[in-house]
Amino acid sequence: MLRTVRDLQGYAIRATDGVIGEVADFFFDDEDWVIRYLVVDAGTWLRGRHVLISPVAIGHPDWMAQLLPVSITKDQVKNSPDIDTRKPVSRQHETEHLGYYGYPFYWGGAGL
Repeated sequence: MLRTVRDLQGYAIRATDGVIGEVADFFFDDEDWVIRYLVVDAGTWLRGRHVLISPVAIGHPDWMAQLLPVSITKDQVKNSPDIDTRKPVSRQHETEHLGYYGYPFYWGGAGL
């Protein structure tokens, strides 16, 4: 069954050691029209903080439970680089963010 990105808004994000928040928004690549990051509202756990989660970390969604598992820990999220999700993400921020998680840079040719 096909689903839209909008279907994922509000889904809980479950790290390897517990829930970290819910999907609030998405960052799209304006050239390739692919999702580059999920914007996760860390809500009550990290009050008022939004974090970026790369699609590289996302597992198979549980559509019935409205849950997206991710292959990172709560500690990784807590200590991730701060970013203002209300502004466009610069290449410098992406370099820092992807480097922190050890993900490849998608602009290097291979893509994500």
